[in-house]
Amino acid sequence: MRIGILGTGNVGRALAAGWGGAGHEVVLGSRRPGAPEVRAALVPVLGENVRVSDLDAAVADAEVVVNATPGTVSVPLLGSVGPAALAGKVLLDVAVGFGADGTLYHLVESLGEELQRTFPATRVVKTLCTVDAGVMVAPGSLDGPSTVFLSGDDEGAKRTVGGLLRDLGWTADSVLDLGGIGTARGQEHFALLFLGIAGALGSYGFNVRVVPPTNG
Repeated sequence: MRIGILGTGNVGRALAAGWGGAGHEVVLGSRRPGAPEVRAALVPVLGENVRVSDLDAAVADAEVVVNATPGTVSVPLLGSVGPAALAGKVLLDVAVGFGADGTLYHLVESLGEELQRTFPATRVVKTLCTVDAGVMVAPGSLDGPSTVFLSGDDEGAKRTVGGLLRDLGWTADSVLDLGGIGTARGQEHFALLFLGIAGALGSYGFNVRVVPPTNG
């Protein structure tokens, strides 16, 4: 599958390495693809299945577009690519926005919802924003099973994203579909609890597991 990842930070690089290693064709989209510091940061992940280009080129041929940009700038950045370029594509959104004071940027409407409202012809799926970049691509590194979430209005898009999650090592029974894109609010607001847990543990390398009641 052809995947365009917008954003070349820790999350973008980790996902590019994970999906590239699984055999997908990955293009990392950067606002400054030729900048020496960008190229230097991407050296460990660039290879046969992963390359870097500008944002427009990363989106153009992609079957799935991944938003791994800072959540505070995601909407205008994707707007610069244009609704027409995103129309019909699956947009896998992993971003969470934090204000300068450390508070959540999207307090009422989630970023996932805003993206779906702003780009109505695009099929937005929120996932992976409840775990650190390292856990995103190596869930098996944890001491036991854990849970990753899906939010989105398009069932076909969620199936596509579910397949990509499995390529990163998430088993089918670890993926919990929360429902429509409105449920992305819960995923994004979990960031506050995530930071609290990280502070208590002294590590970002953890996840949570949803434990259902016993039958009968």
